[in-house]
Amino acid sequence: MKKIINSKHAPTPIGPYNQAVLNNNILYTSGQIAINPDTGNLVLDNIKSETKQVMENLKAVLNAANMTLDNVIKTSIFISDMNNFSEINEVYTTYFKEANAPARETVQVACLPKNVNIEISMIAAK
Repeated sequence: MKKIINSKHAPTPIGPYNQAVLNNNILYTSGQIAINPDTGNLVLDNIKSETKQVMENLKAVLNAANMTLDNVIKTSIFISDMNNFSEINEVYTTYFKEANAPARETVQVACLPKNVNIEISMIAAK
């Protein structure tokens, strides 16, 4: 059964979608960008702080579904510049233990919402 998941601790969607959908114990998150949910402002100081904000937003969505990063089975990372890959990984690896890290792809794209540098979505399972 489909259940809509939203967290007040993550940014309000900027379009006709929800933060996540839970279906048969599988959570599908929408892509998160580096919007600070408290201020509504983008966090664009540098790619590391931007990535950290994205991951914190995703943690809030997972939490709203009574899940943690340990439940994540797949991530999709969209970046505007593949030259930022190593700095993104530096932050990303602080959120996942290598032994049980989720499957992942990282793709460079031409443009992201609000001209941010990174967007990440996740699939998690209970």
